[in-house]
Amino acid sequence: MATAMETRPPAAPVPSRRARPRRRLHPKYFYGTLSVVVVLALWQLVAAMRIKPAIVLPGPFDVAKAFGQLFSADAIWTDLATSGKELIYGLILATVIGLPLGLLVGWYTRLSYLLNPLITFLYATPRIALTPLLIIWLGIGDSSKIAIVFLMAVFPILINAASGVQNLDPAVLRVASCFGAGHLQIFRTIALPGSVPFIVSGLRLAVGQALIGVFVAELSGATHGVGMLMNTAGQQFQTSVVFAGLFIFAITGVVLTGLLRRVEQHYAAWRPQN
Repeated sequence: MATAMETRPPAAPVPSRRARPRRRLHPKYFYGTLSVVVVLALWQLVAAMRIKPAIVLPGPFDVAKAFGQLFSADAIWTDLATSGKELIYGLILATVIGLPLGLLVGWYTRLSYLLNPLITFLYATPRIALTPLLIIWLGIGDSSKIAIVFLMAVFPILINAASGVQNLDPAVLRVASCFGAGHLQIFRTIALPGSVPFIVSGLRLAVGQALIGVFVAELSGATHGVGMLMNTAGQQFQTSVVFAGLFIFAITGVVLTGLLRRVEQHYAAWRPQN
């Protein structure tokens, strides 16, 4: 007679837990980080060899020390707020004016015939050279500095937005028109989504130009700002502080460009599929 132990069915095997796949670092982040580390290491090596004196070529550690000294004082926050306000206001104004105007220039052929000579003339003009005139017209306060940032940033946005509309596939526009779509509907559903990559590229270029505009604007009669800080430090041969200010501009540009990339990915579905 079988015992209870013999008649009991065998226990089901306990399923083994699958090991979670490890997230691998994307190659672009790996190689990007590697390039930055290599450049900083070479820079520190050259600075340590003292081919040039520290007053001419400070090393990364000297710049990091200057960063610590800057952010331990209260004046840097006023400088950051001043430069940030000029940058943001100038970029917003350039986007509000340049983006709709660029879309209209790209959409209406006669308007492009009318405005293209003026846009080309102003774009080819060294707009930084207008700084003295803007100071005379608008004063030495924030208005002239925001105007300089606006002039530096508006043309990349305007020209790229117009190019985005002008580079649409004519066949797609003809098909939409044959199905009875009106101009406004075609513009809203085809032209605007198809122009998003061009618009984002224009905004990226505008960020770099706007940062140049902030720096140039603060060289002329500014009392606060990162550009003024760099100018004053250069006159006093504080090279490490100049590099620290340069890194502030560079980090700002990298952060804003990264945010624009996220926006581009968010609206990637707007791109017309071939």
